Amino acid sequence: MESNVYDLIIVGSGPAGLTAGIYANRYKLKTLVIGKVNGGLMTEAYKICNFPTEEKITGFELTEKMVKNAQAQGVKIINKEVIDITEFGKLFKIVSFDNMKFISRSVILAYGTTHRRLDLFREKELLGKGISYCATCDGMFFKNKVVAVVGGSNSAITSALYLSDIAKKVYIIYRGKKLRGEPAWVESVNQCKNVEIIFNSQVAELIGENKLEKIKISNGVQLDINGLFIEIGTEPIKYDFIKNLKIDTDKKGYIKVNQAQQTSKKGVWAAGDLTTGSNNFRQIITACAEGAIASESIFKYLKTSI
Repeated sequence: MESNVYDLIIVGSGPAGLTAGIYANRYKLKTLVIGKVNGGLMTEAYKICNFPTEEKITGFELTEKMVKNAQAQGVKIINKEVIDITEFGKLFKIVSFDNMKFISRSVILAYGTTHRRLDLFREKELLGKGISYCATCDGMFFKNKVVAVVGGSNSAITSALYLSDIAKKVYIIYRGKKLRGEPAWVESVNQCKNVEIIFNSQVAELIGENKLEKIKISNGVQLDINGLFIEIGTEPIKYDFIKNLKIDTDKKGYIKVNQAQQTSKKGVWAAGDLTTGSNNFRQIITACAEGAIASESIFKYLKTSI
């Protein structure tokens, strides 16, 4: 069985997981990256302008570059969702959705986050029928139509900018008094003539039978729209194995890590958007940095523990 044991299994193939894989391979660790979707939420980014090597690039394109680099370095990537991790003596057993099993001496959790929901009545029912969590995925279905984006962060602003080139009219609905994205993005969206920002408001009701037709916002106004894009942030995915392994998290479910990206569980590290690291500054570049740090830490750990 020893030949089938990995030194490191990385759960997640976003920027943190892919970078961790590249570094682990350079350290000559027997490594496997298991991720549901290469790139994770990064693939949905309409435009990335703050990654050091790129003047302007889409999230999908940056994902392709990272995957290509990782594979060129010899990183083995399997696209599956991990649903369970248990201790297996001094090792860890990782189980995928289709019941494939893998054994490893160490683990990096880098599976990212998921879109936060509005938790409104019929939100789930109208998903794909006017409601979306990804403008770059679904924007073209709303060509020359009226849409709204909920949120005031970079993801909401860049989604609105992308949609402004497709839709006839774009509303931004935000509960705050001013947008909280990067000043450069805020300046760009303020210059869009077909974007209207409604501050101090939230979506209160979804209206429509077989598809979304209107929304009612908290000031009582109803807007006739064809599409609603929800960009109110992300949250950690709630996997049972986090609780079963007794890995410490904060109140919101983000995994607590130290400076070496190590969790409270011996043999388990975490990197990327799902952690409390990098001063909670959840960016592609900080995810990459955390992945690199985690692999370096595991290299040192395995040298002294094997």
